Amino acid sequence: MLRIVLFLVLIALAAAGAAWVADQPGDLVLTAAGFRISTTLPRFVLLLGLFAVAVVLVWSILTTIWRTPGRLRRRRHEKRQARGRHAITHGLLAIGHGDSALARRHADAARRHAPNDPLALLLHAQSAQLEGNRDEAQRVFRVMAEREDTRLLGLRGLFIEAQRADDAVGAVMIAEEAIKLSPSSTWASHAVLGFRCARGDWSGALAILDSNLRAGQIDRQTYRRQRGVLLTARALELQTMDRDVARESAMEAVKLAPTLVPAAVLAAKFESEAHQVRRAMKLVEAAWLANPHPDLADAYAHVKLGDTAWHRLQRVETLAAKTPADKPGHVEGQLAIARAAIDASEFARAREALTPYLKDPTQRVALLMAELERTEHGDGGRARAWTLRAVRARLDPAWTADGYVSDRWRPVSPVTGRLDAFQWQTPVASLPSDKGPTLESSAFEEAMLAAPPPKRVAAAPSEAPVEPPVTAPVSAPAAQDNSPPQAQEVAGESAKEEPVVTPSEPANPAPAPAESSPLAATPVFRTRADLGKPASAPVEAVIPIVRAPDDPGIDDDGPSDEFTEQIGTPKAQAGGWRGFWSRWGA
Repeated sequence: MLRIVLFLVLIALAAAGAAWVADQPGDLVLTAAGFRISTTLPRFVLLLGLFAVAVVLVWSILTTIWRTPGRLRRRRHEKRQARGRHAITHGLLAIGHGDSALARRHADAARRHAPNDPLALLLHAQSAQLEGNRDEAQRVFRVMAEREDTRLLGLRGLFIEAQRADDAVGAVMIAEEAIKLSPSSTWASHAVLGFRCARGDWSGALAILDSNLRAGQIDRQTYRRQRGVLLTARALELQTMDRDVARESAMEAVKLAPTLVPAAVLAAKFESEAHQVRRAMKLVEAAWLANPHPDLADAYAHVKLGDTAWHRLQRVETLAAKTPADKPGHVEGQLAIARAAIDASEFARAREALTPYLKDPTQRVALLMAELERTEHGDGGRARAWTLRAVRARLDPAWTADGYVSDRWRPVSPVTGRLDAFQWQTPVASLPSDKGPTLESSAFEEAMLAAPPPKRVAAAPSEAPVEPPVTAPVSAPAAQDNSPPQAQEVAGESAKEEPVVTPSEPANPAPAPAESSPLAATPVFRTRADLGKPASAPVEAVIPIVRAPDDPGIDDDGPSDEFTEQIGTPKAQAGGWRGFWSRWGA
């Protein structure tokens, strides 16, 4: 509306000016060097306007002619850019649906029409990755790493290629270079954090964790949990070398993560040694309510040094009563009671705790029953039967991370290097399925478990010797054709002359099977040969495309990085571009 009013005002002013000029009387005379022109004022104004229009027209023609070459160059460049953008778009789409030949053709077209476009370099590298040409992909990624606008993208591509080549040292060096350029890079910080945890560099890992918090990659709650995990790992490593630092780390860890089982166990141990029994019990109780665990029950039982087995049983019963019967962790309390009752020779209490789980026992339940039969009755047969049942029984909960089952807690996963990956849960192999059991129950096992336990009869003291009862002689078995003659004659004579004597007391029970030697500690990071193929988190062939084809953004929430073998010595970890290029022979 304002523009319309302004336009009408200008028209009115122009009309008023024209009317004023037309009303002016007289002539206008122009004299110059003997040249004289005489005209009226309206005519002069009209000629002046025509002259101005002619000047503007001539100036426009001249400027158009002058600018035509530049416009032609820009138009040609824009056409090349449009063709390059078209090739990049369709090339990325071809990579998305896995057409390597089409992606290669579009990559060549993009390289011709837009050689300096960052997306053209990305398309070239990804098409080489899709074809399996790793050398070409690395060359392009190195070119991208030298440019300012694509440096992080090039480093990430080199990092992925180093992972695919199992070059853990080179991968970590690239990640350290990337984290210097951009501390907020999730993939780089994750890689460096996993590498430092694998080397046991807990101070360096804590520094990376603080950097992640400042960069906003993790929230405060996650930071507290992961810091507690790292402090617990440091305390476990130093508890035999530097107990002061270990105690300090354990106490800080249990404050940050009160439900972390290893932190609570270790902190309770240190408090118990300092005769802070009540404080140690509170630490264990807080972790037990969140996650009942056998280590917590054992720490709670031995929280007071010098107690008898009966006092330990009473303390474990108190801890187990804190878990309701409808909670999944109730079974851990009952197993802890059975363990303490066997140690205290309270066999009836142990049977009472194990009875609800005998229909479908786990391995720990079956082994406790075997120990109970052997300790209470000395019944080696029933003990062996329960041991056989333990072989076929369901697995108990264990420390599990990314499908890997460990006999102890670890701060990082040996498969993916993920921090705080281990959880106390039933392994996947023990979950119920529709498949039938592989091993059938044996008749021996069923008979031994169905028979009542033998009773020990104490013989009354007597002065006169007791003669064993003599039974009727048993006829010797028929001689076999393949038996040696001498053996047959001896067997016949012994059958005729010696009667069969039955002992008044049962034979001594079979000795308990020797326990197997403890297994060697599993390394923090297993070698790729031990893990087998394929890996649970394979490295992708190309950098994942998660945004529009014309957006070269990088998804920082990529797949987890693998650190599955021991890394080289710290001397080989020199950072910087000089050390980085030395890895590639430059």
